[in-house]
Amino acid sequence: MGRFEGRVVTITGAARGIGFAAAERFATEGASVAVIDLDESAAADAAARLPLTEGAEAIGVGADVTSSPDVDKAVTRVVDELGGLHVLLNNAGITRDNLLFKMSEDDWDQVVGVHLKGAFLMSRAAQAHFVSQRYGKIVNLSSISALGNRGQANYAAAKMGIQGFTRTLAIELGPFGINVNAIAPGFIATEMTDATAARLGLSVEEFREHTARANPIGRVGHPTDIAATAAFLAGDEASYITGQTLYVDGGQTVA
Repeated sequence: MGRFEGRVVTITGAARGIGFAAAERFATEGASVAVIDLDESAAADAAARLPLTEGAEAIGVGADVTSSPDVDKAVTRVVDELGGLHVLLNNAGITRDNLLFKMSEDDWDQVVGVHLKGAFLMSRAAQAHFVSQRYGKIVNLSSISALGNRGQANYAAAKMGIQGFTRTLAIELGPFGINVNAIAPGFIATEMTDATAARLGLSVEEFREHTARANPIGRVGHPTDIAATAAFLAGDEASYITGQTLYVDGGQTVA
């Protein structure tokens, strides 16, 4: 019996990368999974590829997490089709990197909108179900960039905002049996970080090797590293942990 058997897990930005790795992890542990992504066809394809256990289901849902009507419809569909909602992983994110004097208002608004407003809208929609059943787990994705990173004023602000958001929700929702935590990944090998390599004029291998040397463990992170952390924080064995941001970065921030 998987530890998430009978649970419904909703993950935003789950068609690829960290989100899809998390969807796979929850599915292997018995959960029914809702894959939410801006691209509905990609979400449906990802849901169809999940390794579901007996009795579990998966659906792909198209939604813009910065749109309140989209979010409300998505959460309603999850509850109607999968029979409930128990875990929310706010993973959807984008980058629009640039130095401050080159950064446009649109660069700022899009990044803050997807990361911070998206987490707000999804959490607000989910908490109504969590409060009524007096049970729920919210896991938000922050980043080590929250501590400051050249060319990422928008991303860093959004990701540090996630940490304050997480602590506040933990205070507000704790009395209703809801745990709220965040994960701050270091460098994770994904399509998004590969695109950063291209912008810097480096090959993917060069970029990963350079980054690996920056932390004590001596390797880059992988989506499965974050998926495992999310599964822990969403599990009942972590029921006495709330309001925390766990840095999963190979020791980069303590080196």
